[in-house]
Amino acid sequence: MKKVVAIISIIFCIIGCTSVYAENDTNVVTQESTTGKLIEIKEKELNTLDEYKEAYGSDAYGLTAYLLNRIRIYSIPFGFVAIVVAAIYQYIIGLKKLDVRDKGFALMITSVTLVVICQVLPLVFAIVVKGWRS
Repeated sequence: MKKVVAIISIIFCIIGCTSVYAENDTNVVTQESTTGKLIEIKEKELNTLDEYKEAYGSDAYGLTAYLLNRIRIYSIPFGFVAIVVAAIYQYIIGLKKLDVRDKGFALMITSVTLVVICQVLPLVFAIVVKGWRS
């Protein structure tokens, strides 16, 4: 068994050691276009952050609102992935093992709760800061 594992690992190492040849001209063009795109994205995000700071009238409130908005946007895909993993634990693996089924149910409840909190928190922040502060 050890010999088979050693042979397979050697074959993977040999297959994995391949040479890639590229010309410098395409690499330079790719780096310049990538750098230009990164600068555009950075400028766009800084402008968005400045708009939040201006809308909320404070650097701290603007930064907090910006971060809460980013959390709101990115919580949806992470929440869906967590719900899918929880469903696999509960409905596929949990058919054979009841403790795993309970783990899947708890993970599903937790992930749905976190997604709801991440979606509602920016709204509550905006209502409290803009509504009662002004």
